Amino acid sequence: MSYFKLLWRLYKLKSNTKKSIKRIEKLREKRLRKLLKYAYGNSKFYREGFQKYGITNDSINTLPLSAFPKINKKILLENFDSLITVHDITQSELRKFDENSSIHNRTFKGKYHIVHSSGSTGTPGYFLYDQTAWSEMLTGIIRAALWDMSMTEILKLLADKPRILYIAASDGRYGGAMAVGDGVAGLKLKQLHLDIKTPLAQWKKAIADFKPNIVIGYPSAMKILGELTENSDISLNLFRAVSCGEPLGASLRSYLECQFKCDVVNFYGASESLAMGVEKDVSKGMVYMNIIEIENGRMYLTCLYNFAQPIIRYEITDALKIVPAEKNSRYPFSRAEGLVGRNEDILWFENRSGNREFLHPLAVEGLCVEGLVDYQFYQTGKDSFEMYAETSDSSLNAEIKEKILKLMSDILKEKKLFYVKFDVKFTDRILPEKDTGKKKLIVNFYKPEEKAV
Repeated sequence: MSYFKLLWRLYKLKSNTKKSIKRIEKLREKRLRKLLKYAYGNSKFYREGFQKYGITNDSINTLPLSAFPKINKKILLENFDSLITVHDITQSELRKFDENSSIHNRTFKGKYHIVHSSGSTGTPGYFLYDQTAWSEMLTGIIRAALWDMSMTEILKLLADKPRILYIAASDGRYGGAMAVGDGVAGLKLKQLHLDIKTPLAQWKKAIADFKPNIVIGYPSAMKILGELTENSDISLNLFRAVSCGEPLGASLRSYLECQFKCDVVNFYGASESLAMGVEKDVSKGMVYMNIIEIENGRMYLTCLYNFAQPIIRYEITDALKIVPAEKNSRYPFSRAEGLVGRNEDILWFENRSGNREFLHPLAVEGLCVEGLVDYQFYQTGKDSFEMYAETSDSSLNAEIKEKILKLMSDILKEKKLFYVKFDVKFTDRILPEKDTGKKKLIVNFYKPEEKAV
């Protein structure tokens, strides 16, 4: 997408914030019916699913969304090939593409964007975006990152050529890294991606050389950045910080605002829909730009812009309280309150000299070993941790353990954590947390004394 086309799309999207609630509801309803019709006509899975519920092509126009069947991640992955509406690719082809091609090869077959999800609630999978859906999503995340700014202010900011620092998992087809990279490139701005596996010393040097004035990343990673600032290890002059990928608690938001001395924007997205919500003012809640239903305490997402892989009444395991847009609200969108999602601890290690280094959960989230069903990490000391592994066949445990030890050894070596001891233990089953439906990847039994980074 060209620079000027992107700005025009951004202008058009921002104009929605000035429309009336009724106008937004009408536009949303029109797009929803178009999506449902398209899914019925182009997806074998949805057509058969709708028909089982007695839904015909004609009745799609009048039935409430609650009359349509629900799906979840397991159903989506098991029916991937028949659910998508493009018929020149399969899930196995995507897997081979992901495994055998560099992440610098941005698109599959030159026209599809693939987001890899190794999330905390089950089997890893892929989410598909065609060029149209990807462009709409990029415009949405740019609008969110620059939330509450007028087009005049945005154009002035872009004229100053801000430098964007992204700190998160960036060595795979993670939605955040790919979207930020493409969005910043579309705006023709300079960007630096720091992967969470990069040693802390390299962070300091790279940030000092790059001199960012906008930072985007996981709140847990930005907390480390804040601590580096607080201890005068680095110096920052930021215009804005955008938190994404993990929940941002009120205390951490306050800490980041204090250390960065700038606006902190809380962005909410998922692999299923990368542009979902944005919060700039805690007191006003998170503004939501998708269709969200809450039914019997469960949350269901319908994504209105992705026609290549329709996401209709898809169960999301985060917890939300939805507040409808009020007549005098600044924006004509519903608000989300009480977001609960993955909020993993960071593993901190300390060597004999007292030097500390961290290992971020997502540095170890992507382990893929045949027979390994699920796993969880427990920190047992200042220089040790263990993996509890669930396997499909206990007779394979010895082989699985050998492969895991080799993979983890490579990860620790990359982080220069040569002194850290690691072991693998096996368990019958790893269960998610009751309140969120997600498992904690990192469980810290060992709590070292708090020290400055």
